[in-house]
This record gives sequence, structure tokens and C-alpha cells, in this order.
Amino acid sequence: MDEQFGAAILREATDQGFMTACPAEKSGQKEFDFEYGEDFAKHIEAFQPTFSKVLVRYNAGGDRALNRRQADRLRRLSDYLHKESRSRFLFELLVPAETSQLARFHGDQSQYDVQLRPPLMVQAIEELQDTNVEPDIWKVEGLDRREDCQKMVAAARRGGRDRVGCIILGHGENDQKVREWLSIASTVPGFIGFAVGRTSFWNPLVDWRAKKITREEAVNQIARRYEEFVDIFERKAQAA
Repeated sequence: MDEQFGAAILREATDQGFMTACPAEKSGQKEFDFEYGEDFAKHIEAFQPTFSKVLVRYNAGGDRALNRRQADRLRRLSDYLHKESRSRFLFELLVPAETSQLARFHGDQSQYDVQLRPPLMVQAIEELQDTNVEPDIWKVEGLDRREDCQKMVAAARRGGRDRVGCIILGHGENDQKVREWLSIASTVPGFIGFAVGRTSFWNPLVDWRAKKITREEAVNQIARRYEEFVDIFERKAQAA
């Protein structure tokens, strides 16, 4: 929950003992920067979330100067969180395709996602680690192959980073695709959970706002969908 729209919710959740996550990035930007500039630490300490989260678009085959600028800011945040804050570092990594990269697959995004995005994700993690950006959890886009999930964990935990975990994100995909990603990732040690938002709540929320269903029905549908995702992840993880 972000501070702008959810300050009261963050405080209430903390008072009731729930884990919380609060973003530190300026929303909607292609280049990572702090929402509150040089005051980023003050805003983190005001809420002391369990996780301080960033969403970063980082393509290792893209603009090197852009990547360096982002890494410099992210290192500042990483150093602060590990040395001065109780919040842990949650890093959401997105690897959007460069035009030239997508052209290799004749504009086919799905082929980029399967063939090129996974190694670029690994490269991004390693480059950021080499600049002393040290997340506690990497939140990564869905992966279609188990071996790519294994490579992701190996990168996240290389060099003695044995306590670092990975979670898979839903990325607004349809229900079936999310189920596939959860089924694959949950069988790989090191993937400790998932973050699925819109796939769980979007349709029930739209129907509620259109007065097609009641608030209670919307809540029940969202809860049921999320519980199904939890069951998939836990069942596959236990069977692995």
C-alpha cells in the first residue's frame, strides 16, 4: 500500500500486527527514482513497513547510462535499509524488451518472454548485486520453464546470499497463465511465494462498481480466487 492513498491502512495494519509493504519508487516512471527524493528515509521510518519495495525496469541489454543511474540510487536505498532501517528490501524486477530485442523474434512478445527475458533477468540481478544492491526478496515476472526458475534462484543466492528468496508476480495475466507460473515456480526451492493482484481482484471489482454484484460477493470472489492460488503454490511445493 502506498503512503499517498493508504497511510491510514498502513498504520492500522501495523497496529494489528500484519506484515506491510510500502513502495519507495515514483510511480509510472521508466527510470527508477525516489517518490520523495532525498527525504526517502524519513518516509520509510514514518511507517516502518515490513518491506520497503521498489519496482524497477532494468534491461541489461539496454541503455547502460540509464542502468548505472538507477543502480546508484538503488544502492543508496539498499545501504540505508540494511544499515539503518528495520524494513527489509523487496525488489520488483521488470525487464521490458528493447525494440531491437523484440525484432529478433519478429515482434513476438511471447517468444521474447520465453527465450530472451530469462537470461536478461539473471544478468540484471547479477549486475545489480555487483553494484551492492542487495534485496532480501526478488519479485520477478512469470517464467515458463522450471530450469529458468532454478537459474533465477541461483543468481539471487550466489556468493553466499543463501537467505535471499524469490517470489513470482502475476503481471496482470489471465487466470490460466498465473496458475501455470505458480505451478512451475512452487517446485523450485528458493521461490518462497507469489504476488498476484489484478488477476485476483479485477473482474470482481469491475462487477461491483457496475452494481452487478454486491460488495460481499466481490469480497468472497476475490478471497476464493486468492485462496486457490495459495493452494496451488503450497500443494506443488509440498509435492516437489
